[in-house]
Amino acid sequence: PAAVVAELGRGRVDFFRQPLNVGHALNFSTCLQRARGHLVHVLHGDDLVRPGFYERLAAVLADHPTAGAAFCRYISVDEAGRWLTLAALEQPDDGLLAGWLEKIATGQRLQTPCMVVRRTVYETLGGFDRRLAYHEDWEMWVRIAARYSVAYVTEPLALYRVHAASATAQGLRSGANGADLRLTLTLIRPYLPHAQARALLGTARREFAGACLRRGHRLIGTPNAAAVPGLLREALRTDPSPLIATRSAYLAVRWVITRLSGRRT
Repeated sequence: PAAVVAELGRGRVDFFRQPLNVGHALNFSTCLQRARGHLVHVLHGDDLVRPGFYERLAAVLADHPTAGAAFCRYISVDEAGRWLTLAALEQPDDGLLAGWLEKIATGQRLQTPCMVVRRTVYETLGGFDRRLAYHEDWEMWVRIAARYSVAYVTEPLALYRVHAASATAQGLRSGANGADLRLTLTLIRPYLPHAQARALLGTARREFAGACLRRGHRLIGTPNAAAVPGLLREALRTDPSPLIATRSAYLAVRWVITRLSGRRT
């Protein structure tokens, strides 16, 4: 990496190597500590931004000095950079988001490359929570929303890469992602309005469980179908409601039928 940075960065990019493997959450916090700008953007190694990203995010924060952070829509891309999905529109126009804490508390609605945070916010709230392995960014966005207003840019200017070898994908297959999600819910509860906390976290549990089941259906018939039982387990552990139980039963039946059909052929 040092040679690549030296060749392509040409003095514009600093390179810092940890003395040992400290895990990604501490790496992200190290980025925050070493950043020098008034606005901080954490860009993961496999993600990208489109032309105009920095200008538009800086402008919306300048227009709204009370905002502690700002983000834009993002596009998910595959290994080859092909566009896959476009994030939902949070509101029709650029500006401050209404009711953002209640929205972000129900699930991860954005990805790290689309978020820019004022340096003073990180200095006040601290870095990413090292207890989390998969949802440290979501916990941070909830933490920020509990203290500050957040601004929004409607244009999709960030690209978030999705691939089978990513840490998120591996965590879903192993079940570690679900355990991390449940810890995250415990950590964000104090940030939420007391009267709404139970309902908001219930929605978050249901959304995550549903995402596990949707991924399970997509994996059936693929080389990664062996991950389906783990996804079923995490869905039911996270939200053992009748709705999720019924949907899990349907996925389980599909998985068993596919397995039996494969053995007969």
